Amino acid sequence: MLDLKKLRLLRELHLRGTIAAVAEAASYSPSAVSQHLAQLEREAGVELLRKSGRGLRLTPAAERLAARTADLLDVMELAETELRTSGEDVVGTVRAAVFQSAMLALMPAALEAMRTVAPEVRVELVQREPETALHETWLRDFDLVVAEHYPAHDAPHHPGLDRQSLTTDAIRLAVSAREHGAITSVAGARDLPWVMEPRGAASRHYAEQQCRVAGFEPDVRFETADLQAHVRLVETGNAVAFLPDLIWWGAEPTGCRLIDLPASPRRTVFTSAREAGSEFPAVAVFRRVLSQVAAELTAR
Repeated sequence: MLDLKKLRLLRELHLRGTIAAVAEAASYSPSAVSQHLAQLEREAGVELLRKSGRGLRLTPAAERLAARTADLLDVMELAETELRTSGEDVVGTVRAAVFQSAMLALMPAALEAMRTVAPEVRVELVQREPETALHETWLRDFDLVVAEHYPAHDAPHHPGLDRQSLTTDAIRLAVSAREHGAITSVAGARDLPWVMEPRGAASRHYAEQQCRVAGFEPDVRFETADLQAHVRLVETGNAVAFLPDLIWWGAEPTGCRLIDLPASPRRTVFTSAREAGSEFPAVAVFRRVLSQVAAELTAR
């Protein structure tokens, strides 16, 4: 019978592309990964890997085996979920990927609530951009992701990942309350410096499109994924920005003036998990807590 651990390494190679990436993900040395894959090939009795330049590529037989391995991992995850569900206590570890503004606005209250409702659950949080986090959750690097999508710019869909909406928040133009009192619209900020997230981020695409709809190309003088840096640049009059309301939850935008946008656009914040593991008790409880925290903050 083929060894599931070795099969998983084969699937990881199929998904990640290189022995080095597999080794990093699996916490093995590259030589150990190569040895396990060579043993799997001998046990399977068919060619699984072929040299391609400096790397390796999977044969058609190996690709079919990798696809079956994904099915096996789903079955194992479902079996573990059923086993955990049969117990009375909620225990285990939830490893979650979260984008920055959700980390700041939602996680402190959610972690506090978890200490009360599920004290035996260990929650580990890693800050990730949503598109990267969704892919890594699909790869099984995380159990859960808190992600976002902007109007007309949906986040990527991956097979086997579900979605549950947490909340929505308004997107508004933020300008300095002290320096930019005359600005009342996006068009009015056409000649000012802008701060935006790096290229490739959904928020960056959305922000650029809003400026183009208003008839100009923004002068993006500052680029950072840190929205707290956006706020400081806006407060001090060094830039203007499109900011989602989630960053103000629990804080007052004292140095910023917020201008509503046409059609009142809203961003959607959601959680996503693998369908095979979404009912794992620790994951399910953490998602319920996040929903409760989001609802309470929205109601304020």
